[in-house]
Amino acid sequence: MPGGNLSRERPPVPEKLPAPAIDSHTHLDACGVETPAELSTVLARAESAGIERVVTVADDLAAARWAAEASTWDERVFAAVAIHPTRTKDFGDAERSEVERLARGDRVVAVGETGLDYYWDYSPPEAQQEAFRWHIDLAKRIGKPLMIHDRDAHDDVLRILDEEGAPETVVFHCFSGDADMARRCADAGYVLSFAGTVTFRNARALHEAARLVPSEQYLVETDAPFLTPHPFRGRPNEPYCAAYTVHGLAELRGEPVGEVANAVRTNAERVFRLPTVTSG
Repeated sequence: MPGGNLSRERPPVPEKLPAPAIDSHTHLDACGVETPAELSTVLARAESAGIERVVTVADDLAAARWAAEASTWDERVFAAVAIHPTRTKDFGDAERSEVERLARGDRVVAVGETGLDYYWDYSPPEAQQEAFRWHIDLAKRIGKPLMIHDRDAHDDVLRILDEEGAPETVVFHCFSGDADMARRCADAGYVLSFAGTVTFRNARALHEAARLVPSEQYLVETDAPFLTPHPFRGRPNEPYCAAYTVHGLAELRGEPVGEVANAVRTNAERVFRLPTVTSG
């Protein structure tokens, strides 16, 4: 979705993390990846920073088809598919059928990103909520995690999850709530995924949320090409930049970087049912 000035130079690749981590939410197509060769280049940069696997996420039907296909190009890539809430105005039976077909794919590890977005005015709240309820049901029917986009809609997102009955695993992508929202989510067993925004100096409420989340209930993501971590805010993001967020999260929580990287990896493996990798 819209954000930042993406015309500037990419940030430098940081020193490799002391343990491998996973970017739990990126948009490789929006990063300019079109071919397996371009994907290999992006993954090589990510690996050099310690980000060894990624989940590429769809926000419309074309992106869902692309993500499902791209996940077959390289064993380090997995996919999540859904229709973004801002694109739900014309979400009919044909779109539902296609999303479900794609979501059942072997390398599609989540239904997402779905949810509610009251910041943009592209789709009416009623259409968003109807689509969100459908995606919740889909995640439960196929037994895969639900990946939520929640922007300026905390109460309605939590209410609808309660009304519909949440799937076994719920991930709040790019978590944007405060400490109270984090506690509510943690108490419900939801997983909070932190993007580069958690490193922003003025994000004090988000800092408090990140400090209190139990170690088994957080992930790290880029949401690339948007939300590049501090001090490169506004520049193009890419999966390797998740390493900067791992460092920032470790600093906020007062924990060793390797410990946070390990938590990010093992949590993602559990949440998305990925093959386990032992850090060396």
